[in-house]
Amino acid sequence: MQIRPVSDLRNSFAEISRAVHGGKEPVILTKNGYGDMVVMSYDVYQNMMGEYDIAAQLNASEAESTGTRERFTHAEVMEALKERLRHV
Repeated sequence: MQIRPVSDLRNSFAEISRAVHGGKEPVILTKNGYGDMVVMSYDVYQNMMGEYDIAAQLNASEAESTGTRERFTHAEVMEALKERLRHV
């Protein structure tokens, strides 16, 4: 991960763009020696948001499961998924 002054965003934009697209890691920009911004490629951002969404859904499912005693076997879940896919 690179840490660079925020002025590099203006002075070395092409280099920062290559870094975030080529290395698939964000670049941290600092202002007066402190973290100010993070620059990342759109692909990395989309992946991060997708992972965040999955984590949020898993947390919601876990919270929901604590409120019920109803449980399903693996076979029941798979059959229900197959049935839903047949109607898509």
